[in-house]
Parts: sequence; structure tokens; C-alpha cells
Amino acid sequence: MSYGNSDRVFALVDGNNFYVSCERVFNPALENKPVIVLSNNDGCAVARSQEAKALGVAMGEPWFKLRHLERKGLVALSSNYALYGDMSSRMMSVIGQFCPRQEVYSIDESFLEFEGFSKWDLVSHARGIRARVLKWVGIPVCVGLGPTKTLAKLANRIAKREPARHGVCNLSGCSQGELDTLLGAIEIGDVWGIGRRLSEKLGQLGIVTAGQLARANPDLMRSRFGVQVERTVRELNGLPCFDLETAPQPKQQIVSSRSFGGPVEDRDTLAEALQSYVARAGEKLRRQDSACSTLGVFVMTDRFKPQDPQYHRMATIALPHPVQDAFGLTRAAMKGLNEIYRPGFRYRKAGVILMDIVPAAQRQATLFGEPPARKEMLSRLVDTINARMGRDTLRLALAASDRPWAMKRGNVSPAYTTRWDALPRVR
Repeated sequence: MSYGNSDRVFALVDGNNFYVSCERVFNPALENKPVIVLSNNDGCAVARSQEAKALGVAMGEPWFKLRHLERKGLVALSSNYALYGDMSSRMMSVIGQFCPRQEVYSIDESFLEFEGFSKWDLVSHARGIRARVLKWVGIPVCVGLGPTKTLAKLANRIAKREPARHGVCNLSGCSQGELDTLLGAIEIGDVWGIGRRLSEKLGQLGIVTAGQLARANPDLMRSRFGVQVERTVRELNGLPCFDLETAPQPKQQIVSSRSFGGPVEDRDTLAEALQSYVARAGEKLRRQDSACSTLGVFVMTDRFKPQDPQYHRMATIALPHPVQDAFGLTRAAMKGLNEIYRPGFRYRKAGVILMDIVPAAQRQATLFGEPPARKEMLSRLVDTINARMGRDTLRLALAASDRPWAMKRGNVSPAYTTRWDALPRVR
């Protein structure tokens, strides 16, 4: 079977080592050096350059276990999400110029759907995407092409792993024999949507490669593992089951939490941290024009220090009616904190969870109680000002900008693209 005559081709465009690549755009001295980007509080490696991978740095490896590699030239940078988010927006804007149908799948991945492009040389088109993104944004990308989204993901993986392909792999034009050979060399855990636990269960059936999964009976896979695995099997055989999601679906749950930069013991400091997390969650809630009916608050100590007294508790607050304004959400969070806070513990993490989310336009009006319109308008105004002038330009009085719970970022680069005072200077 050949997919060369298909008129529908998906592409996955993925930034290479995206966080590291963003840093290199503004600091060319990092080119050809082993570089990693660390998670919150400089905890573990969440992005690695090829040179860092060659040193044996594993994804998720704690920084304290990697410090000795500084002697070999390893550079560790703190995460700079403002920079990465802005660079992602620029990259996705450029990619979207090459195809009318685009799905922004993650911060560094974008699906495209080419339908009616049968007379085009899509490999040359993909090379044009790579060249323009690199020239206009500075981010190197790879492009995978396939008759389904799952095969496009695998094609992208092949493009990254095989330098001879020069960053582009097209599985749409493969014969069945060529495709069998390629899929037979890919471990089952590298297939899109097949996680670790599912890989173990499939392994018990002797399915350890993508090729073996493609040859499995889809109806049997559905009966044992559900419809998602059945669709994956069909997609591996060139039958599209996952369409492009050009409009992001509203989130049904929003979580905002962080590990603290240092231990926190008093209630007021915990309240400041939680208010900051409520502000972030509320922005996301209002951005999708939703409201929530239930809010959860949790606190926990450091489970990696068993010698300390341990405590982990969550409170769930049912709101009288769905709200989205910062004032109502913060009031509910403080009520939850009062229920679960206990003195005498060294807290290391806290967070809020917005649940029972509904479209704001579908809320039922209340006979009693204060109309929320004015507070919601004020909250949206604050969102607009913060988006234009910088995060936390305006915030509730309870919040503080420099507290012990703030995230540790000991080696963070400037916000080159989102702050005037951080613009690069040429001397």
C-alpha cells in the first residue's frame, strides 16, 4: 500500500530543543556548547542541546547531580517562560503563513493540514518552512509529513534522528515496505499517545514497536485498551482519525501551582503565594470566557525531606454561583486556606484548582447577591493592562512581588522581547 496518491497530508513542525534554541537566538556564544534549561526553582533539566545530550544529560535529571559537568563546559540556565512564550508566538505566526489550516499543539509544535496540495512538492515546501522560520525567528525546526497526525509525529521524530534527511521526513510517499521498515525501528513508547503504562501493557502482548502496533487488530485493541488505541492503530495504517483542532477547546479544569523557592511556615506568606496563583488561573479562565463553580486549594510539605513533619491537605470550596472575577476567586481561595492551614509545618508547595467550569454566557442569573458584572469588568481591565505593561503591573494588595515563596531562578536570561529595559544592546 502506498500513500503517495493521498490528497490529504498532515505536517508537524517542531522546534529543535526549543528552550535552548530561544536562548541561543539572543546569546550566540551558546552555539555548539552543551546547554540545559532547568525547571522551576532550578530543579532539573527540562531542555537539552545536542551537545548536552552527548555528555549524557538525561531529561528530568536533577541539577545537583549535573553540577560536576560544569567542568566539561555544561551551561545551565534558569527557565525564562516570558521569552519562550513570545518566541513561540512568533514562530507559529510564521508557520501559519504556509498553510491555511494550522493547529498550535504546544509551545513548540504545530500541525498543518495540506488538502488540495497534491500537485505540490511538499518536501520542498517543508524545507521552505524550515528556512523561513530560521531566518525570521532564529529557531531551527524539523518537519514531518504523513497521511495522518500520528504518522506526521513519527516522521518528525525520524527527521530529527537522521541528519541525512536534513530536517524533513515525508511518510506520505512511502511504499508499504519502506513504512514497515521505518515503523519497525521505532519503540512503542515513542508513538504519539502511547504512555509508559500503556507501553508496558502492550509489551505483555509482544507489541514493542510501532510496526507491531500497526499490524494489530484495531477492534481487539479497542476492546482491551479503548477507542484511543484503536484510532492510533488505524492512523498508523494511514487512516485519519484525529482531525486538526484549529480552535482550542476550553479547559475543563485549570491548575496553578508552584514549588516555593524556600520553605514557608506562616499563613500570611502562604496567602500571598495563593493569591498570585489565583491571579494566573483567573486570567486563563477569563481568556476562554468561562466561569467556575468550584475552587480547590492545597498545601503540602516537602516529601523529599522525610525527617520533617509531613502534611498534605486540600479544601474544596463550592461557590454559590459560577464566577470569573479575581475578587470572588481570591475570597474563595482564602476561605479554603483558612480551613487547611496548620502551624508548625514547613510548606514547600501550594496551588489552586478551578473546577466545574462553564461558559460565562450560560450562567444562570441569581435573584440575590451582588451582580458580578462590575468586578468582572475590572478584572478584565487588569488583565489588559498587565498584558500590555507586564505581568503584575496591577495586582491585588494582598500580593507581594518579592517574597520567600517566589520561584528561584539563579541564572535567568533577560526578557529580551517583552521588556524595554531588557532589549539587547549592540556596542
